[in-house]
Amino acid sequence: MQILLVEDDKTIASGLDYSLQQEQFETNLCYDAKSAENVIETELNDIGLCLFDLSLPDGSGYDLCRLVKKRRDVPVIFLTAIDDEVNVVMGLDMGADDYITKPFRIRELVSRIKTVLRRYEKQTKTVPMIEIDNIRIHTLKGKVYKNGNEVNITALEYRLFLIFANHIGQVFSRNQLLEQIWDVAGDFVNDNTLTVYIKRLRNKLEDDPQNPKVIKTIRGLGYKVGE
Repeated sequence: MQILLVEDDKTIASGLDYSLQQEQFETNLCYDAKSAENVIETELNDIGLCLFDLSLPDGSGYDLCRLVKKRRDVPVIFLTAIDDEVNVVMGLDMGADDYITKPFRIRELVSRIKTVLRRYEKQTKTVPMIEIDNIRIHTLKGKVYKNGNEVNITALEYRLFLIFANHIGQVFSRNQLLEQIWDVAGDFVNDNTLTVYIKRLRNKLEDDPQNPKVIKTIRGLGYKVGE
């Protein structure tokens, strides 16, 4: 599997490039945003995962993440020296799958890569189309439709809703949802974050978000979709 690695520090990039190849990954190494944009526009179908440094000389990992997610739902992990909740939430909100702070051990990074890839592998085993009342999920395209019209949702919102859609009628506790969405990144996620995403999904999918019929709250237990 090929990893798109974008890191402007050539010493760090060289070490990561070598280590990932030792783990049997192929790498496509870029040192700036412009080079990475060219790869995304021409070779994204060959990329299985992206590792983006947040701070680049001619752009940011955020910009590259947006570009990737517009074209395909390819997993993205941010590499950064910044460690604060605002940046973490912003990155996750635009569809990033994980966030690792420098300095880090290569074993930790490889573990996170494999965790994210396992999560995506599970999702791709779902049926091509899932229908819930007037909501339709096209799992091969990673798109959601309401009454035949595409709903603009983030990659993270999509994955959260897909958890419910793949388990119609099952009640999920808040902890179960957090574990499935963020896995090893759960140390910087709390209940308030999950509440925000549930609210956003309801605003986009429900006919009456104040009286939800799609994503139902099961008092004292959690949430479920369908009967």
